[in-house]
Amino acid sequence: MLVLAFDTATPAVTAALHDGERVLAESTTIDARRHGELLVPTIEAVLREADVPLRAVTAIVAGSGPGPYTGLRVGLMTAQGLATTLGVPAYGICTLDAVAYGSGLSEPFLAATDARRKEVFWARYSDHRTRADGPFVDRPADVPAEGLPVVGAGAQLYPDLLGGGLDLPLYPYGGALGALAAERLGAGVPLDPPRPIYLRRPDAVVPGAPKRVTA
Repeated sequence: MLVLAFDTATPAVTAALHDGERVLAESTTIDARRHGELLVPTIEAVLREADVPLRAVTAIVAGSGPGPYTGLRVGLMTAQGLATTLGVPAYGICTLDAVAYGSGLSEPFLAATDARRKEVFWARYSDHRTRADGPFVDRPADVPAEGLPVVGAGAQLYPDLLGGGLDLPLYPYGGALGALAAERLGAGVPLDPPRPIYLRRPDAVVPGAPKRVTA
């Protein structure tokens, strides 16, 4: 098993290679505006560090969000393109699941990432492997944290509302995503196709018809 995993649903452009037992290489750059420029070089750097050719990869896994529309699509389209080229399966895993898995927590908690518009994407977890509810998008004040720990960048952005005592990991790092995917694949757990999780409409809209001008 050689799983190439990457996520572009947050400001972190992150990728990793996992062999079913450990992370062979991982690279992350935090840049919310350059997902399209950074993802392929990041993948190339990971493969180079692991000294593994792309053709040896047996599965592609991309974070499926939720996340801002443009960045999210970069990762999912890249996953589909690579899978078609290599003739290997492509899968999608909820980005919040990767954040949660990276926490290693064995107690109930929330994972929250930045949704912009003064909102967060969030989900509730029974432990770092098990999502109990969500994902959702809400204003931080409306997230029912109820004193639970909160991991992810949402906790850092809104510490008064989502502090919860924890703010790590901030992002769905490639190593965690790859490890989670390898664990599920090794256990025979079915994975979803690489399709985006949208919780609201994209920011960009088609312009309406021009207004009529009257004299």
